[in-house]
Amino acid sequence: MKIILLGPPGAGKGTQAANIVDSYKIPHISTGDIFRKNIKEGTELGKKAQEYMNEGKLVPDELTCGLVASRLSEADCKDGFMLDGFPRNIFQAEYLDKYLSENNISLDKVINIEVDHKLLVERACGRRICKTCGATYHVKFNPSKEEGVCDSCHTNLTQRPDDNEETVSHRIDVYLSETKPLVDYYTKQNVIANIEGNQDIDKVFEDIKAALA
Repeated sequence: MKIILLGPPGAGKGTQAANIVDSYKIPHISTGDIFRKNIKEGTELGKKAQEYMNEGKLVPDELTCGLVASRLSEADCKDGFMLDGFPRNIFQAEYLDKYLSENNISLDKVINIEVDHKLLVERACGRRICKTCGATYHVKFNPSKEEGVCDSCHTNLTQRPDDNEETVSHRIDVYLSETKPLVDYYTKQNVIANIEGNQDIDKVFEDIKAALA
C-alpha cells in the first residue's frame, strides 16, 4: 500500500497515521520526524532546517525533495509506504510524480482529512506529546489515562511551543495557501479520498479503511 496523507495542522493526522501504519504494516515517512532527528543530531541538514523552522517558514523544496527521495529508496519502502507532510505543494507533488514514474511506482490513494478551521485551532492547542516515544494525545479529544503522563512509557507529556492560537492560525493559513491546491491536483489524478475529520477518531479511521479497501 502506497499512501499520501494530507490534512491541515490539528486534523488528527498523527493519530490516523499511527492507525494506518499499525494496520497496513508500512513505514511512516514524516518529513517532520526526519527534520527533528537531524536537528537533534546536529547535522548540517538539521541546522539548515532549524533556521527555517525558527522563523515559522517551510524548509525549501529542494532540500525536502532530496531527503524524501533518499528515504523512499530504502529497502523497507519496497512494498509500501505512507508519506506524511510531503508533498506540501505542487512543486513537490510534481517532483514525487517524476520520482515514482522513474522507479515504476504507483500511488494507491491520497487520504485527505478535512476539518473545520475553528476545530483545528482547538485541537492543536490541546495537543500533548511524549518526547520519549512520540505518542500524541489531546486534553479533550484523546486524553492519556493519567493526566499529563504517557500511557506507554509513563513520561510526562509536553506541549509544543508552537501549539498556541496565533502560531496555529498561521500554520493553517500557510497550509490553505500552499498545500490545499494538492487536493485539486490529486482529484484530477483520481486517487484522492476526502475524509470527514470532524467525526470521532475511530469513525475517521473506519472511513479511511473503507477508502483503502
